[in-house]
Amino acid sequence: MAQDMENTNEITGGEIDLGTVKIADDVVGMIAAYAAMEVEGVHGMAGASSSSLFGKSGYKKSVKGVKVELSDSSVKVDLAVTMDYGYNIPTTSSKVQTRVKAAIENMTGLGVSDINVRIAGINIPDDSEET
Repeated sequence: MAQDMENTNEITGGEIDLGTVKIADDVVGMIAAYAAMEVEGVHGMAGASSSSLFGKSGYKKSVKGVKVELSDSSVKVDLAVTMDYGYNIPTTSSKVQTRVKAAIENMTGLGVSDINVRIAGINIPDDSEET
């Protein structure tokens, strides 16, 4: 439990101070991974299947393929994704950056300084269905 409290970012705001809200790095990572996977052409996060990433428990301690660094209300995100074959890599990567930035800023109120996308693989469809 003490470790969970170390990897958090405090948010204060509003006119009435009722306390603080702390967001764990892993929560920001989950938001980033989910937003990236919503982009057409992204097959998934590197090293994770969709069932392990978004299991029935609703939350996994670590999100594979995502690294989050929080500093002074600013977030830096490194994503490792696999893409579907046939999609333009620069265009799709740009869409991932835009979607992830918007999701993190809208859901947490934190500013996003960097979103680095690493293409870790390409998902090539199985052609055995045509035989």
